[in-house]
Amino acid sequence: MALTRRAFGMGVLGAFSAPVLAQSNDVELLLVLLNDGSGSIDPEEYKLQREGTAAAIEHPRVVQAIMGMRTGAIAVAYGEWGSPGAPKLILPWTRIASAADAEDFADRLVAAPREFQSYNAIGDALTMATDLIRVAPFRAQRATIDLAGDGPDMRSHTPASIARDRAVALGITINALAIQAEGSGSAMRTGPLRDFYEANVIGGPGAFVATAKDRQDFAYAIFNKLIREIS
Repeated sequence: MALTRRAFGMGVLGAFSAPVLAQSNDVELLLVLLNDGSGSIDPEEYKLQREGTAAAIEHPRVVQAIMGMRTGAIAVAYGEWGSPGAPKLILPWTRIASAADAEDFADRLVAAPREFQSYNAIGDALTMATDLIRVAPFRAQRATIDLAGDGPDMRSHTPASIARDRAVALGITINALAIQAEGSGSAMRTGPLRDFYEANVIGGPGAFVATAKDRQDFAYAIFNKLIREIS
């Protein structure tokens, strides 16, 4: 059964902040969540991605982990990718320091309209996320890009491995969630999707690839990944 929200009950510091900021803008982590919005995602799969991410963000264990940090806060931005040169920022930087903050972010995420994407331009998505981190209105000790998808890089203006290397050079860590749906043609052409993400997408200290066997498993996978990244 699909897991819904309600059922789900180092760094280069200067590159991650504006020159002068109030202390209230300090956060422990800048986190950009990038989900697959490409044409291979049908409406039900798309809903599972959105609701799974929302459920993970507002889960009590995730909120507890955030509030237990030195600053008691993280900043999160959410985007969807697919089209070459045109990934879409859905929710801008949001400071999360309480259960109410997390629930508000989750509500806005689920309510936001879909921005249809085509192809699988992972490199361009990583470039957008890196630019978001560089101009974030927060000071942070760590910055992470968290990309989920069901296929390899295709038709990016900037290949995924090059975009990855540019981000890592700034002290950003990139993690990935490979959604290895059975019979996925785009993944099959380049071998196991996990292997592609390990070679071309992830990078930085402690970078890792998580896997979901299908989109029904996505909410559990993103929850476990968030706990690992925040901790």
